Amino acid sequence: MKTTTIGFIGAGNMANSLIRGLLAKGFQPSSILASDIDSEKLELLSSECGIRLSDNQSIAREANVVVLAVKPQVMEEVCTNIKLQADKSLVVSVAAGTTVALLEKWLGNNTAIVRCMPNTPAIVGKGATGLFANEFVSREQKDLAKALTDGVGISVWVENEIDIDTVTAVSGSGPAYYFLFMEAMQETAAELGLSGDVAQRLIYQTALGAAALAMQSTDSTAELRRKVTSPNGTTEAAIKSFEANQLKELVRKALTAARDRSIELAKESNN
Repeated sequence: MKTTTIGFIGAGNMANSLIRGLLAKGFQPSSILASDIDSEKLELLSSECGIRLSDNQSIAREANVVVLAVKPQVMEEVCTNIKLQADKSLVVSVAAGTTVALLEKWLGNNTAIVRCMPNTPAIVGKGATGLFANEFVSREQKDLAKALTDGVGISVWVENEIDIDTVTAVSGSGPAYYFLFMEAMQETAAELGLSGDVAQRLIYQTALGAAALAMQSTDSTAELRRKVTSPNGTTEAAIKSFEANQLKELVRKALTAARDRSIELAKESNN
């Protein structure tokens, strides 16, 4: 991995996070290229990280891994205007709704492509990314793609591209669900008398602690919940209220709606 040249076409927040993740893993700044239409953004990234500034075509010619981190609406133009190293380049796309079939059409049918769906906590190194590879991606290239996204959190492979739409619903959009729940808790805590600062600190740490405990424990989340819920206690009162208002059914409907919208966006991109 550390002898590979990686080029980023697009240097927005996600590319920025991935670059910093690579550097934290010991990747050499001289082996990272980046291009973007915003020259000021590039200059700042270069001054802070020491990476090399480039242009799209130079990246396509020099890099072993080309990361497409541009907006979906300009993806076709970017792809059709670059010439990749024949049978040598791996393309990693972080664009939502842009299918592998479209990328193959724009880049060439034999291009090794990994489509990934990261999420915004990647910015602080706590991301969760789903990955899907087409048939032209080698074992070594899969390792490269995973090493790239593991630098900003954890990543998992899915077997079917349609699963990326579910990944989008679960982890891609997922942070917003937790933010909404935390927002509701803060508002209610204020109504019940806590100051905004106290409520915020308690709620943020509780969310962090619950996630850390779940990740370290061998118990299921259902069992962890049961261990916190004493009979006839305060937690049981809250859980019964959630259940009476069909919280799990609301979550099922919300994730399904997000998954369905992801599918719709992919179809719109194909048209």
